[in-house]
Amino acid sequence: MSTLSEVLAEYLELRRALGHPLGATGRMLADFVEFMDRAGASTVSTALPVEWATLPVDAHPVRWNQRLGMVRKFARHLAATDPRTEIPPMDLLPARQPRIPPYIFTEQEIRALMDAAARLERSARSPLRALTYETLIGLLAATGIRVGEALGLDRGDVDLINGVLTVCCKGNRREVPLHDSTTGALAAYGRHRDQRWPTPVTKAFFLSGAGTRLSGTSIRTVFGELVVEVGLDGAGRRLRPRLHDLRHSFAVHTLTDWYRVGEDVDRKLAQLSTYLGHKTPASTYWYLEAVPELLELVAPRLEDVLGAVA
Repeated sequence: MSTLSEVLAEYLELRRALGHPLGATGRMLADFVEFMDRAGASTVSTALPVEWATLPVDAHPVRWNQRLGMVRKFARHLAATDPRTEIPPMDLLPARQPRIPPYIFTEQEIRALMDAAARLERSARSPLRALTYETLIGLLAATGIRVGEALGLDRGDVDLINGVLTVCCKGNRREVPLHDSTTGALAAYGRHRDQRWPTPVTKAFFLSGAGTRLSGTSIRTVFGELVVEVGLDGAGRRLRPRLHDLRHSFAVHTLTDWYRVGEDVDRKLAQLSTYLGHKTPASTYWYLEAVPELLELVAPRLEDVLGAVA
């Protein structure tokens, strides 16, 4: 019978060959195996994984749930060769990740952020810096695509003739139609970019000052500085609004506009889910729960429905 350490090495090698990096998970499972060795256990039971999962006694229950989940997957692998293995039940250490309501930017605040980006210092080395960040923020606000999707755009993914983006996330690709004004802004950026980098070293649509693909770290750092500059530091329930909140803002403004003009939101929500790249409308429904502005619009409809039932 292989030792737990040997089986863990096989398990991690197999998962990584399938495309899962498992950096942190690998380290955590190695710690679990050491815990099992100290306990003198050669077989995974239910009790010891739970004891290990809850070792950080001051951790949030969600963290305990995540740790036990790592062991559960490993235990399933073990059970294929060691029938003595106990797979921890799914209902052990239940927990729900608390979700902090996003900050919903107003149109004026988005404009202020773009104006602040346009004022970023230009230099002979990176004259495109200001236009890159201004255009990228505008694109995120106008389309609601994820930051990673925007940074992952190649030139061939941006159809400026038909006004369509082809974005990719987690192996899934979808087409995102653009407003004419957004298409025009991307075209203007492309012209200036090509003047600065006529022979690019990357297919990326958005370029850094060095002519390489723009990184997530760079845009998040700059965006944090812009948030402070326009006076939004401390707004919302986080230290400061996030770049990802532009996606939330897009979804909320879209839903709000539909409610105000009397659209059948339940019917159109599926369209919005597809547009945003959500796997199910349930992910989009969360906006209804999280944003007071939407609740104010939904409440009268709910009262009408309850009144009719009564």
